[in-house]
Amino acid sequence: MSVLIAIPARYASTRYPGKPLVELRGPDGVAKTLVQRSWEAACAVRGADRVVVATDDARIRAAAEGFGAEVVMTSETCQNGTERCAEAYDRLGGGFDIVVNLQGDAPLTPPWFVEELIAGLRADPVAEVATPVLRCDGRALNGFLEDRRAGRVGGTTAVFGRDRKALYFSKEVIPYTGRRYDDAEETPVFHHVGVYAYRPSALAAYPRWEAGPLEKLEGLEQLRFLERERPVLCVEVEARGRQFWELNNPEDVARIEAMLAEMAAG
Repeated sequence: MSVLIAIPARYASTRYPGKPLVELRGPDGVAKTLVQRSWEAACAVRGADRVVVATDDARIRAAAEGFGAEVVMTSETCQNGTERCAEAYDRLGGGFDIVVNLQGDAPLTPPWFVEELIAGLRADPVAEVATPVLRCDGRALNGFLEDRRAGRVGGTTAVFGRDRKALYFSKEVIPYTGRRYDDAEETPVFHHVGVYAYRPSALAAYPRWEAGPLEKLEGLEQLRFLERERPVLCVEVEARGRQFWELNNPEDVARIEAMLAEMAAG
């Protein structure tokens, strides 16, 4: 089954304008833009047949082509990354069995997250959409709770049933636990990793649906599938000692740079 990885990158972010071009300095002292680090993460995925950056901005296009990425220009009317991936897939002429949306704010995404996601979708012939979830340790959960106390929107959490189909995704911390966990302690909270794998049928249908009230309230594109009663398969992945965090706010730059340094030291 052929696989396309698309990295949607939008300059005019409401919460963090210009985010794809924000520089992250690695432990080697080299600064690379967020979109470059995300592209490098995508290129490390085994089994991907093609990797593209999908954008509507000439500045992002110039930066991406400068480090060797293939770029697909999309319209400014795309409401989110899923719509941008759908348009990029069409502009490329289709022909892929699975399309992966590796959002451009997740440069720490390990390649096995995406590889296991693709394997999970392949193994479930009924599923049309899949997304990874990562069980939080206390350190990650405490980071979520710290963000909420500070009034920042941090990562997204997910709850799902025994069949691994998503029940809900939220920028609040769900489920409620009522206690604090030690940094290395396992928790019942799952961090939703901002990556999606779609079959072309689901990707084609998505832009035709209007955004529902839950998607609008939470600002989470995957809720459009749930509001249309289209199941989303949650594929549990393991960190294997790696830290994972998305770049959602300016404060996350230092956090991610520290994680890059920690990964290099480990």
